Amino acid sequence: MHATIAEPLLAAGLSILLIATLAGILVLTVLNLRTPRTAALAAAAGLLVVATIVAAISPVDVPILVSVVIAMLGLAVAVLGGNPATRVVLGLATGGRVRETADGGILIGAPRLHPGSEELEPLLRGGTTIGYLERVAVSMGIIAGFPEAIAVVVAIKGIGRFSELAAAEARERFIVGTFSSLVWAAVAGALVRLAIW
Repeated sequence: MHATIAEPLLAAGLSILLIATLAGILVLTVLNLRTPRTAALAAAAGLLVVATIVAAISPVDVPILVSVVIAMLGLAVAVLGGNPATRVVLGLATGGRVRETADGGILIGAPRLHPGSEELEPLLRGGTTIGYLERVAVSMGIIAGFPEAIAVVVAIKGIGRFSELAAAEARERFIVGTFSSLVWAAVAGALVRLAIW
């Protein structure tokens, strides 16, 4: 009798905890889309990891309707939250010495690439849009039980960007940005997968 009553209560408590945590992470990351702040994003990342651990060790299955809400919130966290988180990691990795373009690319000094020129050359244009797309693919692949999607995304992205990776700054940004973006999406996808399957 006690086990019958305890299981629905535990499922309800876990459901509320996961939805509230995902909503909080989403709010923290959306508020940091324009100007990422390290402390707020560290808190969001910490909450994401803790929620993933809770989902992994919880023996309770959440109801199907709650699973849909968790999946939608988790996907939004994976896709939107990865942008400011990746920008913070890139800022820390480069020490702020690389200038960004509005679309997520970088500006590299052209005199080094083309002697006699004083213009800055944009590289890795469209990085923001590509980041959103890669996080959608990775998180949905993990949620669906197809983690091999990560390899597909990395391969496509590497082939598409190969010609732009001659400059050291571009290589560093590509590797650090891709890795941090994929880790964020993978953890968010894993949280959803663990919570709903």
